[in-house]
Amino acid sequence: MRDLYTEIQPFQKHTIETDSLHRIYVEECGNVDGIPVIFLHGGPGSGCKENHRRYFNPEKYRIILFDQRGCNRSTPQGSTENNTTSDLIDDMERIRRHLGVDRWLVFGGSWGATLGLLYAEIFPGEVTGLILRGTFLARQRDLDWFAKGGAGRIFPDYWEEFTSVIPAEERDDLVSAYHRRIHGNDENEKKRCARSWSDWASRVVTWNLKGEKEEEHDAETILHEASIETHYAKNRYFITENRILDDGDRLPKVPTIIIHGRRDLTCLPEASWSLYKRLPHSELVILPDAGHLAGEPAMVDALVQATDRMAELVCRS
Repeated sequence: MRDLYTEIQPFQKHTIETDSLHRIYVEECGNVDGIPVIFLHGGPGSGCKENHRRYFNPEKYRIILFDQRGCNRSTPQGSTENNTTSDLIDDMERIRRHLGVDRWLVFGGSWGATLGLLYAEIFPGEVTGLILRGTFLARQRDLDWFAKGGAGRIFPDYWEEFTSVIPAEERDDLVSAYHRRIHGNDENEKKRCARSWSDWASRVVTWNLKGEKEEEHDAETILHEASIETHYAKNRYFITENRILDDGDRLPKVPTIIIHGRRDLTCLPEASWSLYKRLPHSELVILPDAGHLAGEPAMVDALVQATDRMAELVCRS
């Protein structure tokens, strides 16, 4: 079974100015003359971590990572102003041009897969290949699974805690109810609801890790992440319903590897299956013992194998 590549440090860090208040943190690792790959983190609202550099052979890849608007080391943290899906796609192009990259491999998981697919539909000529993990298609059914009782039927105790924060008369639309409070003026209420939203998401996403938990964050970080996540969810991710599959013909016919854990209860395997059926040139790998997170052993093995194989495919194309 494959493990992550050795720990590496960036050889270059950048702060990319945008046409608004946002400043985007970007780092480059690996081989400056290697195959360019852009890493797209999940969320929306989280950010890149050191281990995200390690899915790629540093001798073969020029690894480009960035924190999306309002996330992690990008500033201002937690800001939802001028923060839409189109803005993030524009930032990717801004980064590509700033770094002098002609074409690059797109690697994204969960929300990162959403963003990668949308980018590839708009800029197909700039994409050499796609590696997608735990695909989230941002359809109404995908959001309803998380926030309208789908996953709650599997985790009824956690669901009760999640819903109990909201008055009964508002529970038909939990996304709007949480958004209203997290973006309100009561600081204590904002942090309480952000913690509740974060706890629910964390419990669903880590259920397959046998007692392990995601990294703990302070109250301010949790609020920043929940602010962005509810901002995107409330606005249905700033795309039309079923946009990715409806525009599937616009995706480039490049090597495409889709990987999904059978035990993923955050983003259901049906999404990756639907994408795979839409893209005859793609390859789907369903991992029987994996859940949603990229750091699970079976998922690490599959992703590292995918990046190794993609390096050969991209070089031949």
